[in-house]
Amino acid sequence: MIEVKGLVKTYGAKRAVDGVTFSVQRGEILGFLGPNGAGKSTTMKMITGFLRPDAGTATVDGIDVTAEPVTVKRKLGYLAESAPAYPEMTVEEFLRFIADVRGFHNSSADAPIERAIKLTHLNPVRKQTIETLSKGFKQRVGFAQALLHDPPALVLDEPTDGLDPNQKNEVRALIRNMAAEKAVILSTHILEEVDAVCTRVIIISRGKLVADETPAQLRARQPGARLDEIFRSLTHADI
Repeated sequence: MIEVKGLVKTYGAKRAVDGVTFSVQRGEILGFLGPNGAGKSTTMKMITGFLRPDAGTATVDGIDVTAEPVTVKRKLGYLAESAPAYPEMTVEEFLRFIADVRGFHNSSADAPIERAIKLTHLNPVRKQTIETLSKGFKQRVGFAQALLHDPPALVLDEPTDGLDPNQKNEVRALIRNMAAEKAVILSTHILEEVDAVCTRVIIISRGKLVADETPAQLRARQPGARLDEIFRSLTHADI
């Protein structure tokens, strides 16, 4: 569903992403880990079409991101870190605005909006303005906009960052429930998320891929070691 081959992105003398290659199948939740500045967000922005790679390709459902960026965006749901929204809008107004951007107009937007609200359990706050919501509910609004057009692939950047333990569990359950029919890339610096959600793990360091394994394979590298110790041995850095 998502295929990345030899992606490169350079900023001046710094090569932020250096020949990264991987693929994600439908039904997989790929945990994308790396130290700060390792190239995670840059890679995700190239996959979603927000940045143009200097070399290499990224395809979603067989469609090249650089050649057909608008078509790819129809196939993707993207939850950015600290997902932006219009705080003065109600949840329902914001989702209707997103539906309009996505090409659903008037009554054709009703069903996608209701589906997104149901999936993210937003019905109790649908008439509230976004600025009055807790961080957990704001994150759900971000999920709802990413899901609204029912894309086959999801790219989630730090989806549980800053949430309390209950909110993290709710968001992780939502990701697991969505993933059965979608390909999911989940960027995180929370190592417990690997065991809680991910079916596969990629670790990136200094722009290069240093591991692509299941969580069990990752742990088998150093039996008895904590995940943070294994991560440190691969990246020579703390997450």
